[in-house]
Amino acid sequence: MAARILIADDEAHIRRLIEQTLEELEDEGVEILTANDGEEALEMIRDLQPEIVFLDVMMPKMSGFEVCHAVKRKLHLDGVFVIVLTAQGQDTHEGRGELAGADLYMTKPFDPDQILATTKAVLHL
Repeated sequence: MAARILIADDEAHIRRLIEQTLEELEDEGVEILTANDGEEALEMIRDLQPEIVFLDVMMPKMSGFEVCHAVKRKLHLDGVFVIVLTAQGQDTHEGRGELAGADLYMTKPFDPDQILATTKAVLHL
């Protein structure tokens, strides 16, 4: 079965940037999914259990922290690798991300090479 990646961000240009960064992985059978808000992200994670989720902190309906907490602490989907994305300079977010169960924390603006390298490492590509 193909690996799935979910990009959850309410900003379309950020979703597209991450998608473009990862699109070469589609040649290896990786499916890239997107969500516009926290509720949609949680629903997709619950139903599709992607291997990796890029999760923006500030989203409508549910924050990235709330989604991450639901995935890791309530649904116990430990196989879902959650990368929390937040604007730079918000140190308190890193602690909240850890409390919610995030596997990794990245700040915006992020380095596309780091996104790709991290994704390949997690998926063992």
